[in-house]
Amino acid sequence: MKREVVITADGSSTIHLPDWDEQYHSKHGAIQEAYHVFIKHGLYHFYNPELISEFHKNISILEIGLGTGLNAFITLLEAEKLNVNIDYFGVEGYPVSMDEIDQLNYPTELNVKNKDALFKELHKVSWEEKHILSKNFSIEKQNRFFSEIKEKDKYGIIYFDAFGARVQPELWTESIFLNMYDALHENGVLVTYSAKGSVRRAMEAVGFIVERLPGPPGKREMLRACKEA
Repeated sequence: MKREVVITADGSSTIHLPDWDEQYHSKHGAIQEAYHVFIKHGLYHFYNPELISEFHKNISILEIGLGTGLNAFITLLEAEKLNVNIDYFGVEGYPVSMDEIDQLNYPTELNVKNKDALFKELHKVSWEEKHILSKNFSIEKQNRFFSEIKEKDKYGIIYFDAFGARVQPELWTESIFLNMYDALHENGVLVTYSAKGSVRRAMEAVGFIVERLPGPPGKREMLRACKEA
């Protein structure tokens, strides 16, 4: 399938799929969306700086749709700011090529041009192995399909960043969200840019407590789902 690198409204890049008229990130701003959905309402919701405990200083994150690595890279930067330890697991069925990665402008747009090599390393490290990229961040990239996730009680946070239900409805079903629910430990959270009613109902059907939250630029709402104890 044809893929092309394009610039979104906030100046950051993403990959566009012309055949689907779909992007890896919001056309209204890739970086803005990542911070709003996954950092503000995911990482910062889960991490409570007032609770100095191992539970909150050692966080395991699963990303559904590693894609361009934007969410992983921003999370690495935030781990250093917060001085928390993050084990990151990025699942991707169709990895992005290094030629495409070389065209992405995230280190520049995030004002961390000095970390450009680190962003590239995130993509160059081998799959199916844990790699320590900084004193606060490790990553294991997994080349598999979302339906193959069968872990139990492993993750504190899930970044659910799959392509939209319009083009891949099979990724937004009860069976997928049951896998997500099982993979989270108690009090874990799942965040996604989607706010479709069918998605919310699928989450609730498998046991999630779901909140509608204000969305990123260009989107009225998003969803956060919690696995309560």
